[in-house]
Amino acid sequence: MPLSGSGEPPAAQPLPVSFPVPDPAPPAPRRRRPDVERAAVDDGQLVFFGAETGDPSVADLAGLLVGPGKVHRMGGTARLSVVVDAGWRVHVLVTELAQRGVRATWAATEERRYAVRTAYARTLVPLAAAWLRGTTQHPPAGFQLDGRRLRLWLAAAGVADPPDFLLHLGGTDPTRWTVVGGALVAAGLNGELVEPGAGGPAYRIAGRRGTQRLAELVGERPSAAPPAAWPTRD
Repeated sequence: MPLSGSGEPPAAQPLPVSFPVPDPAPPAPRRRRPDVERAAVDDGQLVFFGAETGDPSVADLAGLLVGPGKVHRMGGTARLSVVVDAGWRVHVLVTELAQRGVRATWAATEERRYAVRTAYARTLVPLAAAWLRGTTQHPPAGFQLDGRRLRLWLAAAGVADPPDFLLHLGGTDPTRWTVVGGALVAAGLNGELVEPGAGGPAYRIAGRRGTQRLAELVGERPSAAPPAAWPTRD
């Protein structure tokens, strides 16, 4: 079934209603880029790198949980799901999940949106254990954002609002949003919290400098993403 409206993916890359993602080959090592690195000053903090450095891992999926993603546990397994508003996001997220060895399917919703779901898997249990307190999702202690997590957050819920970018948040707990805001600052992004009634909840990455920093961290635009939907270093 082709996707419709403004979220229609390229005709050359048809996306079936539901499909298994084959196990990906091990990702090639990525070269570290000096311009996307921010080293800590010997204070025990992590060093932050852009999405184009290091290898993808399941831990990166925490970026989806910052936004609209949800994680569910069942016995000794867990599943991640996220509802997005455009077909290009489906393409990007399914590809990103596959790079981490996670199989996913998608389906259109009644609200003309798209639900992307993984299978229940043991590999997602650590993510669920870190984020769930009963049925409530909350970032774990010491939560950090790096380029790969930001890339997934942007792919799921980032919206261009020139010259700014909005990164939409999940949940309804302001304490959760505050933790995320602190992680943004630590990554070199000074986000302004947009309240729910004003088009949020979201963090606004404002101005050219903020957008360029975001672009450095999240890496090159995925081929499925419209040019205007992804930040640039220009």
